[in-house]
Amino acid sequence: MKKIIFTEKAPAPIGPYNQAVLSGNTLYASGQIAINPASGEIITDNINDETNQVMQNIAAILEAADMTFENVVKATIFIMDMNNFAAINTVYGSYFNEKTAPARETVQVACLPKNVNVEISIIAVQ
Repeated sequence: MKKIIFTEKAPAPIGPYNQAVLSGNTLYASGQIAINPASGEIITDNINDETNQVMQNIAAILEAADMTFENVVKATIFIMDMNNFAAINTVYGSYFNEKTAPARETVQVACLPKNVNVEISIIAVQ
């Protein structure tokens, strides 16, 4: 059985998918980009601000599922330019306890939706 997770505190889906799906005790969250859900503005002018908005969108989805970043067991980071990795990693890392941080991979890609610089998806377990 699956439960669709939706919150207005994160960007609404722009296609045939949901923000997240809870299956049993596992949450599968769609990749988040730096769309401010209140204004619809896409933040791409500063990689730190962009990454922070992505993480805030993930936080809102986790909250809607009654979870926190402590529940995250796996993260995938897609970035347009590996030269931005250090900045992205610093912001991303500020949301986790280093001793209990999730497994993760980071992949450089050719293009991301809306021409953003970073997209992050997560899997979390209650």
